[in-house]
Amino acid sequence: MRSIKLQVNIANQKYPIFIGNNILNNLNKFLRESSINFNQCLVVADKNVPRKLIKKIIGSLPKNSTIIQYFNASEKNKNQKSVHKIISLLLKKNFNRNDCLISVGGGITGDVSGFAASIYKRGLKFINIPTTLLSQVDSSIGGKTGVNSQYGKNLIGSFYQPSLVVSDICFLNSLPKREVICGYGEVLKHSLISDKKFFSFLNKNGSKILNLKSPFIEKAIYKSCLIKKKVVEADEKELGIRKILNLGHTFAHAYEATLGYSKKLNHGEAVILGVKAAAKFSVINKILNIKDFELIENHLKKLSLPRNINRFFSVKDLNKILFFMKKDKKNNTKKINLVLLKKIGTPIYKFQFDERKITTFLKKELIK
Repeated sequence: MRSIKLQVNIANQKYPIFIGNNILNNLNKFLRESSINFNQCLVVADKNVPRKLIKKIIGSLPKNSTIIQYFNASEKNKNQKSVHKIISLLLKKNFNRNDCLISVGGGITGDVSGFAASIYKRGLKFINIPTTLLSQVDSSIGGKTGVNSQYGKNLIGSFYQPSLVVSDICFLNSLPKREVICGYGEVLKHSLISDKKFFSFLNKNGSKILNLKSPFIEKAIYKSCLIKKKVVEADEKELGIRKILNLGHTFAHAYEATLGYSKKLNHGEAVILGVKAAAKFSVINKILNIKDFELIENHLKKLSLPRNINRFFSVKDLNKILFFMKKDKKNNTKKINLVLLKKIGTPIYKFQFDERKITTFLKKELIK
């Protein structure tokens, strides 16, 4: 099938993103087009990816020395120990900087593999083949890599751009519905920070996208990637405008950390809850009008997406949520940075709030 190509242009580096259905057979062609050559290749593959698709990837690679390491992807395994395991294998096999590491999996696999690639001999060629909707529309673009620590999510990491991204929609057919919803959270966020027309498209076709119907799912992925590409190109190191990509994430990361990154709440579900919280907080502070807030809330309700944090937390969790919000890497004072909405398609990222104001807001949300 014909693929769609997006070119990401950052500083002195350019890399392509190929999007399509059943395009894994073209992997060798994509490598040639991108002038990527290597003698050795380590494929770090999420154990959840169907083995027949892993075999298809291996069969599409140049006939060089290929090593496969399977990775049990989870937030708890997104740590320095997992990175060390990859680095040790690279050292044992004497990989050089002209060799390649390929990630095949979701955002966790990509973040861990990308971080390992960034620090191995100060930079190894890195190819990302994202296999979840979440990773295809978000984490595979922009070069953020990293791991979690006991103090919070993604606090150890680097900016390291891939050499190539290949997003094949065929992977999505193997995902449980909850994982598709997880990715949809980021798709929705992209519409809210950039494009009201895209939000209207989601509002009209959300159920078709969640059911992976063509051409709606392809358009949702392409449009999300296009939005994130433009933001990243404008601000690679998150010094300014790139902060808008964190809409809902200060809340979301704290929710995830409070639950110990358990299966009770995945990243995308946390983002949806975080986006709802950011939108409501925007209304309370007279930044967002109630009409736009109701459009967002009704969209969540129509698609049966998570909307209320009191389904997952109680007042006794409040201090823990606040602890992790204060540890968020975007904070540079004692106040908490939040990305808020002025209207659908127009975010504001320079807001800082006193802990007491956020405490009052969350307490009301928790005791509903």
